[in-house]
Amino acid sequence: MKQIKRYYTLGAEPKDVYNSLTNKRMLEIWTGEEVLMEIEPNTEFSLWGGSISGVNLEFEENKKIVQKWFFGEEEENSIVTIKIHPHKKGCSVELLHTNIPDEAYENISEGWDEDYFGAISELFM
Repeated sequence: MKQIKRYYTLGAEPKDVYNSLTNKRMLEIWTGEEVLMEIEPNTEFSLWGGSISGVNLEFEENKKIVQKWFFGEEEENSIVTIKIHPHKKGCSVELLHTNIPDEAYENISEGWDEDYFGAISELFM
């Protein structure tokens, strides 16, 4: 199992980035897909037609999101923690994704940079 720790600087306020990661309609705008999301701990979520799914564990408004992601049929636990901090350019995002199956690492790594935070960055240009 592997992990990813990354930092992103986005040209948007923390509340706007938090909203883009938690609000169902905003998620659907930048993913271009139907989304299942509630801003409530212990609720299921699903993105990109179920390509990413799991359980929301924790929300701290405009500051932090913690999710458990499932991989494959075994539903191995992979924990994603996103922390959002104010920054002079808008906000900085600290990503920690632990317990990533080796065979999924490259795809997940590229996905964070391009599909997730790349798309969110474009949203706020």
